Amino acid sequence: MTAMQRVPAAVGRFELRRMLGRGAQATVWLAWDPRLEREVAVKLLGAGGDSAAVGDWLHEARNVSRLTHPHIVPVFEADVHDGKPYLVFEYVAGPTLAEKLRQGGALAPRIAVELMQGVLDALAAAHAAGVVHRDLKPSNILIDAAGRARVMDFGIAARVRDGAGDRRIVGTPGYMSPEAAAGAAPAPSMDVFAAGMLLGEMLAGAPLLRERDPHRAIRRVMREDMALPDTLSSQVDDALRGTVLRAVARDPAARLPDVAAFQAALNQWLRPEPVADAGTGATGTLDFLLRRMRHKTDFPALSDAVNRIQRIANSENESVGSLSAEILKDIALTNKLLRLVNTAHYTHAGGGSISTISRAVALIGFAGIRNMALSLVLLEHMSDKAQANQLKEEFLRSLMAGMLAGELCPSLRESEEAFLGAMFQNLGRLLAQYYFPDEANRIRDQVRAGDANEIAAALAVLGLSYEDLGAGVARSWGLPETLRRAMCRPAGDPPARAAAPRDRGAWLGAAANDLADVMLQGDAAGAAQRIEDTAERYARALAFAPKEVHAAADRARERLAQTARALNLTLAPASPAQRLIDAPPGPATRPAPPDTLTPHELQPTVVLDEAPHTPEQVAQLLVAGIQDVTNTMASEGFKLNEVLRMILETMWRALAFRRVLFCLRDPKTGELVGRFGLGEGADKLAPAMRVALRFAPGSAPDLFGAVCLKGADTLIADAGAAPIATRLPAWYRQSIDAPTFLLLPLAMKGAPFGLIYADRARAGAIELGEKELSLLRTLRNQALMAFRQAG
Repeated sequence: MTAMQRVPAAVGRFELRRMLGRGAQATVWLAWDPRLEREVAVKLLGAGGDSAAVGDWLHEARNVSRLTHPHIVPVFEADVHDGKPYLVFEYVAGPTLAEKLRQGGALAPRIAVELMQGVLDALAAAHAAGVVHRDLKPSNILIDAAGRARVMDFGIAARVRDGAGDRRIVGTPGYMSPEAAAGAAPAPSMDVFAAGMLLGEMLAGAPLLRERDPHRAIRRVMREDMALPDTLSSQVDDALRGTVLRAVARDPAARLPDVAAFQAALNQWLRPEPVADAGTGATGTLDFLLRRMRHKTDFPALSDAVNRIQRIANSENESVGSLSAEILKDIALTNKLLRLVNTAHYTHAGGGSISTISRAVALIGFAGIRNMALSLVLLEHMSDKAQANQLKEEFLRSLMAGMLAGELCPSLRESEEAFLGAMFQNLGRLLAQYYFPDEANRIRDQVRAGDANEIAAALAVLGLSYEDLGAGVARSWGLPETLRRAMCRPAGDPPARAAAPRDRGAWLGAAANDLADVMLQGDAAGAAQRIEDTAERYARALAFAPKEVHAAADRARERLAQTARALNLTLAPASPAQRLIDAPPGPATRPAPPDTLTPHELQPTVVLDEAPHTPEQVAQLLVAGIQDVTNTMASEGFKLNEVLRMILETMWRALAFRRVLFCLRDPKTGELVGRFGLGEGADKLAPAMRVALRFAPGSAPDLFGAVCLKGADTLIADAGAAPIATRLPAWYRQSIDAPTFLLLPLAMKGAPFGLIYADRARAGAIELGEKELSLLRTLRNQALMAFRQAG
């Protein structure tokens, strides 16, 4: 050991013996406390900290020293020696988790989960005290002699109630959450993310995010979804994978909400409860089935998607942009929905040439788009090769019931609610077919053999009816009470007089599902009579005539055929579901749709299943969007925000931008301020954009200001290049820091008043030919025209 590395004799009363570890900001020493005659760990802050940093460090350490928990390494003292602050901890004679993984590789799943439960216990205690750790990582977890995980180093922890103004980026890249990397205020969800990264690393034996360059690691965590490697042990099942992936979700809203939820998921994995017997009742069976469904990796994602779409559609405070942005998060959902709104059924609303979700929502309405989106979310998640044909049949049957209910309603508003109620009366059957296919097939076999009706068979096999399963899931999803009521089929025969308004939706759903059943079952020749007989049963309760039912059935058939073609839903030969689309002989007056379901290309709208790759595809989408904007601006009373969102959406989809943001001049400050946008983190990042247009005499404008003042459309291929990086404003480097971006300024009478910003996640990834650039300028000019027309 050289003189420069000589161990100091003492710090305060503590005699330093040997260095245990060194970090970027501090060193940790094994020390002896002569007063209490025990070994302790002393952490010394490095010489580089200024007085403010020292004060913050000690303040936070003193807050954390109040924490007492068996899974937290306690702080005994915090003080200053010769101008250097130090902390005194309990000395734990054991390796860190980092050392354990380095020596032995991946841990067995049960050992990893049990260790993580100790870490989560520690975090729960800290969060209950209002403290967020902010630097959870393997080197900050000690394994004591009893094999327990002990969390240490709360040195940069923050109290939530005091941290609203704390926007520093602190933590270790590779474990830091996206919102922490963006400088958000301290929140417990940051620790949930870090704990998920930690558990993933224990299962994989290596970090989920491996980057030598910390800046690149921060950029990646903000732009990429975390994934588990394919090399994981087969003992890491779907349930455990799903829990880890939910913990490390980029969007905090999609993440496990808190440490308690994380613990509950791991507890269920460690100790799955046995199947409830008959004596536990339907409630116990439902709880068991819900737990089994949550073990599937896609059920949490399905639940989150349904929840978010339903919440936005039912909120009085949400706008067209909110619902559009939610749908646009899912490219597959976006493209399928655009196919549907361009079928002939929606021609009356402007369908056939709609290329943006914003326009679709504006023309068809919140409820209509919500119904389509929820239907497609179910279809998107319920895809399984082993049972694809049966799932298609169940889905088409449910969709037919919803369409029939909608067609039988006199008003648009009632029809939209009736669609969802009738379709969701089949929710339990759909979920059972996907998540419990063996049980669903046994139920179907019993019904076909005549051994029991569907309710009795489901009770015997699952322990509850399909309806009860659907109702239980609907409650867990937080669906509104009115929809849940419509989902429950009324008992007994239809009333002999008009159904009460409160019960009308449920009876309408029952009628529509019975009609779908008679259309699905038996020979086509008798279908017309069966429809008429079913209509007679419900005629008084729902006040409709049998002729109206036949006409509604024909319209629903045609609409279902268009939907199936738009979604490329092909059926197996001789599939019973084909009867839902084939028009039967009888009173039908409308021409039958095609008798086979084949892929169908919609015109003139261009819809792609993946991000466009060729200049021709990009140009087609841009042209379609320009036409969509033109049609909107030609209509009376168009809304400026709708047009602006359509422009951003067209750019975002056509060029697969990571995000597109719109800035507008603030009359008070004279700056261009971010208003809204689309893409990754757009809502949070838009307010961070503040483009200065006025500068002190003799000082040069930054890059953004210069571009806007000159009115020069600008593409920055590599923002890290020296001449560019030095001219980027501080707010941009701290909040967005994209490696490549496009700027399209807006000006009136030579004065800048707006800016369209777009970026991608890799330097040089934005490539624009003359045609694409010309079309983008046309979109920008449409924004100018929209402002002029709006006054």
